[in-house]
Amino acid sequence: MTAPSASARKALSKIACNRLKKELVEWQVNPPAGFKHKVTDNLQRWVIEVNGAPGTLYAGETYQLQVDFPKHYPMEAPQRLLSE
Repeated sequence: MTAPSASARKALSKIACNRLKKELVEWQVNPPAGFKHKVTDNLQRWVIEVNGAPGTLYAGETYQLQVDFPKHYPMEAPQRLLSE
């Protein structure tokens, strides 16, 4: 995986931190089907396992999605990296 951009490496703003905490709780309470958040101590980088959809070429495969949230999230979009 590649290193996050310079903006993603900066500390989160208070707004971003509060928003991500809220979204993480929602994810834990109501996780989307086929996705699993891998718990880390880094709120700014989420690592998510994605299962290939049944009945597709990707069925039975598991992919890793890394999401890096920038300092001013949600006003700036997160960066995503998908790997097998």
